[in-house]
Amino acid sequence: MKSAFLPLLLCCTTLASPLVASDWPQWRGPNRTDLSSETGLLKTWPEGGPKKLWTFSDAGLGYSGPAIVNGKIYTLGTRSNKEVMLSLDAATGKEIWYAELGPIFAEGHGNGPRGTPTVDGNMVYALSGTGVLCCLNSSDGKLLWKKSMTELGGNVAVWGYTESVLVDGDKLICTPGGSNGALAAFDKKSGDLLWQSKEFKDGAQYSSMVPADINGKHQYVQLTMQSLVGIDAKDGSMIWKSPWQGRTAVIPTPIVKDNYIYITSGYGVGCKLVKIDAENKPSDVYVNKVIKNHHGGVVLVGENLYGYSDGSGWVCQNFMSGEEVWADKKLGKGAIAYADGMLYCLDESTGTIALIEASPKGWTEHGRFTLDPQSRIRTSQGRVWTHPVINNGVLYLRDQDLIIAYQVK
Repeated sequence: MKSAFLPLLLCCTTLASPLVASDWPQWRGPNRTDLSSETGLLKTWPEGGPKKLWTFSDAGLGYSGPAIVNGKIYTLGTRSNKEVMLSLDAATGKEIWYAELGPIFAEGHGNGPRGTPTVDGNMVYALSGTGVLCCLNSSDGKLLWKKSMTELGGNVAVWGYTESVLVDGDKLICTPGGSNGALAAFDKKSGDLLWQSKEFKDGAQYSSMVPADINGKHQYVQLTMQSLVGIDAKDGSMIWKSPWQGRTAVIPTPIVKDNYIYITSGYGVGCKLVKIDAENKPSDVYVNKVIKNHHGGVVLVGENLYGYSDGSGWVCQNFMSGEEVWADKKLGKGAIAYADGMLYCLDESTGTIALIEASPKGWTEHGRFTLDPQSRIRTSQGRVWTHPVINNGVLYLRDQDLIIAYQVK
């Protein structure tokens, strides 16, 4: 079996508190779309790549990405045989604090945590690889409350818990999976359990949910091996469900636009677009294999989707029709992010990152460089799976223990 590492699952809120324009408070940014609103970024990179600002070399094992709020970075790693949360100064890369979360998740593609923290005011939340959900004080790392996914009826999957948990209003929502209810909502301040989705009991996969307002119903859209669902934010009841034929691992975050939801999975599965009608009934607009995205993610820019498709290379796909616009193999398989009209495409095998135009006209490149140095503690089965993040004019890349910042403005 060609393994996939899903850690990248890295991989996944709308926040109650106001955010400044430069904040990147969670997995895939403020709206969980991986679309940065920043402008004035470099449209062409110099030979050798943009200027390196700093390197932090003590993040330990894991594939967690950065959440960045008020000039502070929050990410997960390992230290002293524990999974930990780290807080760094975004300007200098200096460590501010670290806090233990729980035991280290172990797996051949790389030990350690997979998800990205979620920052909400003076609290920061994270789910460890073994399913320990923690709420910490964002200023000093003090533990405020802790819960276990197994106590909610969940089971640690082959590649661990990888979800980046969601904060929505007064709630913290996550996906323990299992017979007690696949989704669970907590009071974000006290940690009290508010509900579990009793009607929806799929096992947890590796995707992170997104909040959505469809037909006047505030809901949480989540993807599992068998199902794409909309869960009522008020009480955890199931509003709608659409079948999915996932294989081995289902990872990428769903993309919601109005009453349409796009999903994709690797292992030869492909993608589909679902429409939710006025009576909350889902129907397939298309199901095809134009994009078979393993875990590098897909972004929707204008009318088109961009991401890596196993077998086809980097692909542009029309969102509404599902038709391929273009495909190119100028860079190997990996993750994607968007900022200021450009796509940042990362080759997971070499650590090369390319800057290309987000355009339906084809692959137009404006520079590339290779991450240097690269981790010496990464397992031979691992890759550079942490997704790139662009925040406040800085590109952040991670390879296990190494977090490197580059000036792109």
